[in-house]
Amino acid sequence: MIRRGTQSELDGVDVAGPSDAQPIVFVHGAMFTRTMWAPQRDALSDEFRVIVPDLPGHGSRSESQFRLEPALELLDEVVETEADGNAILVGLSLGGYVSTAYAGRYPEKVDGLVISGCCPNPVDTMELLTRANGALSRLATRSDRIERGVERLGKRWVENRDLPRDVEREITDAGFYPKQFGEAGAALAGWDFRAAFAAYPGPTLILNGERDLVLRRGEKHHAAAAQDCQIKIIAGVGHVCNLHRPTAYTDTVRTFARRAVAEYPRR
Repeated sequence: MIRRGTQSELDGVDVAGPSDAQPIVFVHGAMFTRTMWAPQRDALSDEFRVIVPDLPGHGSRSESQFRLEPALELLDEVVETEADGNAILVGLSLGGYVSTAYAGRYPEKVDGLVISGCCPNPVDTMELLTRANGALSRLATRSDRIERGVERLGKRWVENRDLPRDVEREITDAGFYPKQFGEAGAALAGWDFRAAFAAYPGPTLILNGERDLVLRRGEKHHAAAAQDCQIKIIAGVGHVCNLHRPTAYTDTVRTFARRAVAEYPRR
């Protein structure tokens, strides 16, 4: 039985699962919305309280532009309001960077951290590359034709996954926001996310798609910086691995969350 998300008292946030269960907050990547986590939300809400917000610039918050500080403020409001002040965080791509920054800033509020597709640290040379890629993306998406083309590609990519029809429709109906690629690049460049990752003392998991070669760069160095980190790889998939092999991704998160609950009781 599919468990649909229910609206929280916060705009642009869905919640599913028992109110007294361990909370897991999923943070989506650039261009997508909170609906990209629909497979995980539906599968994990039998055991956990699953919370999925839209980031600034996306979905219900598309009138704004993505900026890191407002994203961290939003995530903190979600954790305080819907998770009683503590949650496991799971973030992919942009969401992984946001979750890492949050865990480094508020380690006492994070029961565990799972990140995907966000191992490169955008400092030094990577800062310059991140700024350049962001600028090129912003320039390209000034064209309505290019923006619409990227949106069509995103829709087609989702439709080609092996997803239930209603989940596929939920994701595509929420829309795609390619302009936020460029905004995210500008917002993340220069932030030392590896230092934030190292500052978080709780359990961490790097969960990457095998073929996500660019955003796996520095994977081992990133893991070595953390205080308690495992690396898991999902075979045969690329960047958006939670949708390409949703069952494998969900099962890995479930195992990690159970371990976090058992070994690191909620504060």
